[in-house]
Amino acid sequence: MAQSLDEARRRLDDEFGQVRRRLAKIHKALDKVEEAGPEDDLHDLLKDLEDEVKEVRTGGLTGSGANGHRRALDDYRQIKSG
Repeated sequence: MAQSLDEARRRLDDEFGQVRRRLAKIHKALDKVEEAGPEDDLHDLLKDLEDEVKEVRTGGLTGSGANGHRRALDDYRQIKSG
């Protein structure tokens, strides 16, 4: 847990930025689904989209994703409320 409100805010902003930067992967996968035609494999395209969303949410093998943001937000709110 962060020691000060400023430290907690920096961590919150960092975690938020990490998640926001990864949203491009979701948008790219969603674009493929939206551009698909009747002869494209929607099942696999939706699976790819699902995988990207899960990775952004959980962080995959390399990070904490939105879970890290949630923890940082909880810490920030706790410190802010005193």
